[in-house]
Amino acid sequence: MGLLSILRRLKQSPDHEVRLLLLGLDNAGKTTLLKQLAAEDISHITPTQGFNIKSVQASGFKLNVWDIGGQRKIRPYWRSYFDNTDVLIYVIDSSDRKRFDETSLELADLLEEEKLAGVPLLIFANKQDLMTASPASVLAESLNLHTIRDRMWQVQACSALTAEGVQDGMTWVCRNIKFRKK
Repeated sequence: MGLLSILRRLKQSPDHEVRLLLLGLDNAGKTTLLKQLAAEDISHITPTQGFNIKSVQASGFKLNVWDIGGQRKIRPYWRSYFDNTDVLIYVIDSSDRKRFDETSLELADLLEEEKLAGVPLLIFANKQDLMTASPASVLAESLNLHTIRDRMWQVQACSALTAEGVQDGMTWVCRNIKFRKK
C-alpha cells in the first residue's frame, strides 16, 4: 500500500490540492525522500540548488511536494515558499550529531514564522539505517519538541534510502492535513 492508496482512502473533496513543504539542512535526505514518494530511482541524487517539486494526481487529490535546498546560502529563501503550506515536513540527518544544534535553530525559526502558524509538522528522523543514527525519541528531546503547543506534530524514524518509516510518516500527514480556506 503506497501513498496513493492512502490519499484515495482519505479523499474528502475532489480536485483538492495539498501543498507539502519539505525542508531541512543540506544532506538530510530531502531529495531522496521526495524521489521515494514519487517512486523514482534514488541511485543518483545530487545536492538541490534551488528546489524540486513533484506533483501526484490520485483520486481527486493533487499532492504537491516542494523540496527546497538546505544549504546555508539558500535557507534565507525558504520563506518564499511558505504561502499556502498545508503540512511542513522537516527532515533531519539522525546520524549527524554535530549539526543537531544548527538544525534545532533552523526548526525553531520556522516554527516562529507567521505564514506557518498552526501548520502541522512532521519531522522525519532520517538515516535510521545507519549505526550512528540517534533514535527519534532522543532527537525529539534534543529539539525540545515537547514545548510545541500551537500545532500538531510528530517525529517519525525513517530511512529515505530503504523507505522504512516513510509510509508511516505520510499516513500521519494525511490524517493531519488542515486544508486551507480558498
